Amino acid sequence: MKTYVDKPSEIVCEHVGLLAQNPVLGPVLDLACGGGRNAVFLAELGFEVEGVDVSDEALAVAAGRAREAGVTVRLRRADLESGAPGAVLPANAYSAVVVVKYLHRPLIPAIKAALRPGGIIVYETFTRRHLEIATKPSNPDFLLREGELRTLFADFEPIAGFEGRRENPPRFVAAFVGRKPQ
Repeated sequence: MKTYVDKPSEIVCEHVGLLAQNPVLGPVLDLACGGGRNAVFLAELGFEVEGVDVSDEALAVAAGRAREAGVTVRLRRADLESGAPGAVLPANAYSAVVVVKYLHRPLIPAIKAALRPGGIIVYETFTRRHLEIATKPSNPDFLLREGELRTLFADFEPIAGFEGRRENPPRFVAAFVGRKPQ
């Protein structure tokens, strides 16, 4: 039986059909991919996937998951929070970008630039309300303010959004799914 850390994120499962129907061709980027649960899930469905993370240990777990699943995920180590974001995220390289449980606000312009016109962003991370039920992440720099995620992607065509409590496990998050303008 798969545990929470093995299952793909709810938001990715909810919108995988949208990714499959996206007429924009190219790889999907799983940004801050951790152990690769979303990257491997998408690769199992036939997507070309690249996973980026700062942790060598997490990337080793992701590589093992991909090997076990019999899929290819291009994995690379990158520190997303130092240096020029454009060096880590090439412009117009991806048909979709998936970001789950990660927030580094200075990276948002580079995420937008990395998407091809018409590309899809699937983003979900913790809000400040999460501290009502958990102690981490405790740094407010890693927690969204109310309405902030939608504001960060105000120039994108909104497709879906959510802000509030989710279960299994309990968490307060904001989610945004949108399309980059053509």
